[in-house]
Amino acid sequence: MKSKISITLTEDALRRIEAHVAEFKSRSDLVEAAVARFIAHLERRAIEQRDVEIINRLADKLNAEAEDVLGYQAPL
Repeated sequence: MKSKISITLTEDALRRIEAHVAEFKSRSDLVEAAVARFIAHLERRAIEQRDVEIINRLADKLNAEAEDVLGYQAPL
């Protein structure tokens, strides 16, 4: 199901949309694809940020474990 909305764009944004609209069925399809891709980017960024926060919170423990494991490694 699709909903109709109204948006206001700069002339530059509209010009850039028009330059690529032939690759899509319509301007609406182009805008929908762009929004979907941007939202996916924001969601990935949030997941990556959460992962970095977890790694930073556990950094001391992870580094200690890595040093312990390296202690079992045979000399080269």
